[in-house]
Amino acid sequence: MQVSKTSVMAIKAYQYKAEVLVKDYLLADPFVHYTSVFGGIFMCKMVYDLTQLISSYYFKGYASLTKIQRIEWNNRGMSSVHAIFIAAMSLYLVFFSDLFSDDLANGPITYRNSQLSSFTLGVSVGYFFTDLVMIFWLYPCLGGMEYVLHHALSACAIIYAMLSGEGQIYTYMVLISEATTPGVNLRWFLDTAGMKRSTAYLVNGVVVFFAWLVARILLFIYLFYHVHTHYDQIEQMHTAGYLLVFIVPASLGVMNLMWFMKILKGLLKTLAKRQ
Repeated sequence: MQVSKTSVMAIKAYQYKAEVLVKDYLLADPFVHYTSVFGGIFMCKMVYDLTQLISSYYFKGYASLTKIQRIEWNNRGMSSVHAIFIAAMSLYLVFFSDLFSDDLANGPITYRNSQLSSFTLGVSVGYFFTDLVMIFWLYPCLGGMEYVLHHALSACAIIYAMLSGEGQIYTYMVLISEATTPGVNLRWFLDTAGMKRSTAYLVNGVVVFFAWLVARILLFIYLFYHVHTHYDQIEQMHTAGYLLVFIVPASLGVMNLMWFMKILKGLLKTLAKRQ
């Protein structure tokens, strides 16, 4: 069926209006930090409610969960959507866009930023702020002090990179590690749904193990190598940015190793039970 010329023109008109809205308002320099943070908070609220709605309709066991379990269920749906968004954007900006290329004509890599990169960081700030509020409100039901430390360190680095424009490449390298979050959340969903002995639970555990190895161990090794090879540019950063480049990845790297050992032990335990 052919689309009429009027319909094509109408679609192009809406597309143009959407591009103007994004360029002149969402990504406009005076507003990008505010719109992105509030956009992140709005996204969290919307996904939280959608997770609750969809789960109550399609998952019969949702109604039998305790109040805290339902809150955590919805919270993990929220964190999974954020993780997919920020990991995809981080991969694009670090490895596929020209923003952080080694072209010296664009200036020091540690000072490069764009409206899109700053907006994306703001969305992530909105998520971490929302999640921290929920963690403190229901502490320690949604996570202990290690989660508070993880979120606090991440939020500090992201806010600094967003407002100053410094070190965004390393902030995004760290945020790629969020790619493991959906798998970790799915593991919790399967466990809560009583599917701990299922094949899906085992396969998910194996996927989480390798994803964690790549995104939170090997990637951090590459990050430290990148810091070493670009140290002359990192030295030009302000003191706060300079310290964050070393303190945040190092602290999160230690935490990643500790969690990786727990994942490995859990996987080995699960495999042993199936033999």
